[in-house]
Amino acid sequence: MAVALVLVLIVVGSVLFHLLSPWWWTPIASNWSYIDSTIIITFWITGVVFAAVVLFMAYCVFRFRHREGNQAAYEPENKRLESWLTIVTAVGVTALLVPGLFVWSRFVNVPSDATEVEVVGQQWQWSFRLPGKDGKLGTSDTRDVTADNPLGVIAKDPNGQDDVVVEAADLHLPVGKPVKMLLRSIDVLHDFYVPEFRAKMDMIPGSVTYFWFTPTKTGTFQVLCAELCGQGHPMMHGVVMVDTQQDYVAWLGQQQTFAQLSAPQQTGSADQAPGKTMASGLKIAAGLETVGSR
Repeated sequence: MAVALVLVLIVVGSVLFHLLSPWWWTPIASNWSYIDSTIIITFWITGVVFAAVVLFMAYCVFRFRHREGNQAAYEPENKRLESWLTIVTAVGVTALLVPGLFVWSRFVNVPSDATEVEVVGQQWQWSFRLPGKDGKLGTSDTRDVTADNPLGVIAKDPNGQDDVVVEAADLHLPVGKPVKMLLRSIDVLHDFYVPEFRAKMDMIPGSVTYFWFTPTKTGTFQVLCAELCGQGHPMMHGVVMVDTQQDYVAWLGQQQTFAQLSAPQQTGSADQAPGKTMASGLKIAAGLETVGSR
């Protein structure tokens, strides 16, 4: 009797803990409400099954408890019960799989108009690269990573010269426009995760992984690393700021391109004439304005 009562209290306590718990998701700020819906569906299905199994156990413990003078009857087969269990299990598994497969199909198919943004994880900071006025990201290679080129952008690739490089700083994104995040790690396993965006993906050294989302709310959101990447893992924070289009263009115009950052190392400041340097700077600034206007 006591064991049956304990089992019933486990079910009641679990349900009350969920309903009264102060912990819940942060307010969503992206298009991935599908992920929330899938998690809720999974929770209710598994929760109902958990409650049914434990309550059934409590019933069996109470109904078939030991009593003097009673003897158990051995019945090895119950085809009717087995048929019902098979049907209910098949329905439950299908209900668990279908929503996840639907969301996964959307997750891996990136909209054609999504803007690519590269995220580079390194113990213990985030760096970013955005396409320049040509709309294309230049190629990169881990073997090209140096103190002067921390993202490993290949200098010989002309598509990379106008790339906007944001090192160990805040990333800004325009609201309402899809973004494809290209993820690279140059040391260990990381995971770029913004709780309000829901979607995330591991960053594997030697590979380029990706995920996409559309920011739906302006604001400042914290970036976390969702993988244990070393002793400084808890300190690997960053910031993503979702701006209006006007604010985003203003921020973009203040950033430096790969050509600007690498110019002193490539040409040598002592060999370059002041007038030529100023002219190059004006050309790059004009290029950034073109990026903002697109």
